[in-house]
Amino acid sequence: MHTETEHCVRAVQGKDARFDGWFYTAVLTTGIYCRPSCPVVAPKPENMVFHPSAAACQQAGFRACKRCRPDASPGSPEWNQRADLVARAMRLIADGVVDREGVPGLAARLGYSTRQVERQLLAELGAGPLALARAQRAQTARLLIETTPLPMAEIAFAAGFSSIRTFNDTVREVFALAPSELRARAPRPGHTPGALALRLPFRAPLNPDNLFGHLAATAVPGVEEWRDGAYRRTLRLPYGHGIASLTPRPDHIACRLTLSDLRDLTVAISRCRRLLDLDADPVAIDEQLSTDELLAPLVAKAPGRRVPRTVDEAEFAVRAVLGQQVSTAAARTHAARLVTAHGEAVDDPEGGLTHLFPVPEALAAADPESLAMPRTRRTTFTTLVGQLADGSLHLGVESDWEETRGRLLALPGFGPWTVDVIAMRALGDPDAFLPTDLGIRRAAGELGLPSTPAALTARAAAWRPWRAYAVQYLWATDSHPINFLPV
Repeated sequence: MHTETEHCVRAVQGKDARFDGWFYTAVLTTGIYCRPSCPVVAPKPENMVFHPSAAACQQAGFRACKRCRPDASPGSPEWNQRADLVARAMRLIADGVVDREGVPGLAARLGYSTRQVERQLLAELGAGPLALARAQRAQTARLLIETTPLPMAEIAFAAGFSSIRTFNDTVREVFALAPSELRARAPRPGHTPGALALRLPFRAPLNPDNLFGHLAATAVPGVEEWRDGAYRRTLRLPYGHGIASLTPRPDHIACRLTLSDLRDLTVAISRCRRLLDLDADPVAIDEQLSTDELLAPLVAKAPGRRVPRTVDEAEFAVRAVLGQQVSTAAARTHAARLVTAHGEAVDDPEGGLTHLFPVPEALAAADPESLAMPRTRRTTFTTLVGQLADGSLHLGVESDWEETRGRLLALPGFGPWTVDVIAMRALGDPDAFLPTDLGIRRAAGELGLPSTPAALTARAAAWRPWRAYAVQYLWATDSHPINFLPV
C-alpha cells in the first residue's frame, strides 16, 4: 500500500481511518509521522513520504505525532489474511517472541535462518525484527507511563527494555518527550493496583453481537464469564497469568487487564486483539461478500462481523474435540470438569473466575477412564493432548495453516469440520470454511444457496479469501444464543 503514492495521498487528504495501520505518513518538513486519519491539516503532497510500519518511520528518524498517536493505530490486516513468512513473523513479534527469545528464537520458530527473516522483513516493512520489536516496546512503555503510577525503572523493564538508559533514549526519540513529560501530559484516571484500563482501537464497522455472543454462550465456567456487560477470562501468559475484561464500545473496545507480571502486557494486548479479530479490514471483507446477491442482504443488515477467535490455540483445539457432536451446554460442562480437575487456581476479587485452562501436559497425565465421553472421542482427545504435550504437534500464531491442517487430519477422529473450525478460530485462517456444518447448511437452504457441501463449496469460491466471515453471516441467521449480545 505504501508504494501507491497517489492512493496514499488521497487517503491522507480525506483523513480516511480505514487505512490506519496500512501505512504511515512521514512529513519531511516537521520530522513527524502520522496515521492517515490524523486530524491536523494535511501536509502538501511533496512533503509526504510513506512507510509500511511505525518502525520504518522511526528508523528513518521521524517522531510519532502527539495528536494522532500513530503507534496506537490498529495493526495491519495483512497479518490476519496472510500465512507467509512475513505475516507469521509479525504475529510472533506481536506476541513478544523477540523480547523473550531474541531474533534467533524468532527464526527458529519460523524454520528459517536469521538472515532470511531479517531480509524479508526489511524488504517488505522497511525494518528488521529488532526495530519492529523496539517500536512495540515503545508503545508498551507509553501505555504504562500514562496509565499506571509505576516508577519509571519498573516500567522500563516491564516494557522489555534492557536498561533504563535505553528506555529513556527510545521514549525521547520516538515521542519527542521524556518519560516524565509523557506522564505529565496524560489524564489522571483513578487507579486500581495491578489493573490497567486501555482502549483497543479497531476499524469500523464492528458488529459485537456474534463476536461477544459466541464467546459468552460458549464460555467455560471458571475460565470465562459475562459480567456487567463485559466478557471476562483468565489468560495464561509467558511470565505469569492475567485476567482480561473486554467491553464493546461504539468506537473502541474497553480493555481492563489485571496481570501478575507487567512484562506480559504486550502479549496480553496482542492476544485480546486477536481474540476479537480487531485488526480485520471489515470494509474490504464486506465488499467482497456483498458481490453475492444472496449474501449481500445479510451483510447490509449487520455489517462488520468479526470471527471470534482464541487467546490459546491449544486450548481451543481441546475444546473443539470436547464439542464434537454434542450441544454447546454439554461441551461447556465437559470443559468445566477438566478445568476443575486439572486447571491452576487463580484469584479474581472482581468476579467469578477461578482457574486457568489446563495445559496439555496436565491433560495428558489425566486418567482416560475419568473422561466422561465415548471411547472413540476419548481416543481423539488423548491423542491430541499427548501430541501437544510432547511437542510433536504445535499450534501457535506462527503455524503454517495448510501444513497444520494436514497434521490435524492425520489424527484419529479429526474430520474436515473439526480441522476447519480450528483453522478458523485458533489458527486465524480468514478463508476457513465449514460446508458440512448443520447450521451453515440450514442457513444456505433458507437463503436459496446450495445446501450440499460440494455445491456450497463451489458457490463459496467467489467469497474467497473471506469465507470464514461468510460463515459468521450465515450462522447469524439462526436464533442460537451465539448470535446475540448478552444482556
